[in-house]
Amino acid sequence: MATAQNKYEREHRIRKVQFPEIALEYISEKLDDAKRTRFYKEIDSSTISYKAKFKKDRLWYGIEFDKKGAIENVEIAVKPVDIPDDAFAAINSYLSNNFTKYKIRKMRQQYWVTEMITVEETVKNAFQNLMLPTINYELIIKGKKDKKSEQYETLFDSEGNFKSIRKSLPPNYDHVLY
Repeated sequence: MATAQNKYEREHRIRKVQFPEIALEYISEKLDDAKRTRFYKEIDSSTISYKAKFKKDRLWYGIEFDKKGAIENVEIAVKPVDIPDDAFAAINSYLSNNFTKYKIRKMRQQYWVTEMITVEETVKNAFQNLMLPTINYELIIKGKKDKKSEQYETLFDSEGNFKSIRKSLPPNYDHVLY
């Protein structure tokens, strides 16, 4: 069993002018048909990144940029039906073996930029929603272990094999007044 590391990451919405210039130029060039574009800044315990979330072709996307404006990955919000049955069965098997009770909050299909896969190729593959052996599935789950319920971010490969897990802070609700 893998141990979880803590993830002290907060994502908050920012104005368009606070977004990296290079990333904004890329978005305006490539995503002219995107709707409901929103900009976010993610502050992790060690890094700062930026994310543009938008709707395109009836799917919700997120493109993550580093602080210089270079693309790190592209994510698509997915549902269990969008994941191949054998991969989803493997994911469920892992979750039920490691948690007494769990609930999947969010699911995302990730396309990463690597040495072998260029930025253009990554973006093209994501917008075509291709099922490639290089994609990952990121699940935000609320899981119960030892009578204690916490939120986790889990990562699985395209076949449903476990890659990593880390505790995650719940969403920030500072805007809510009680």
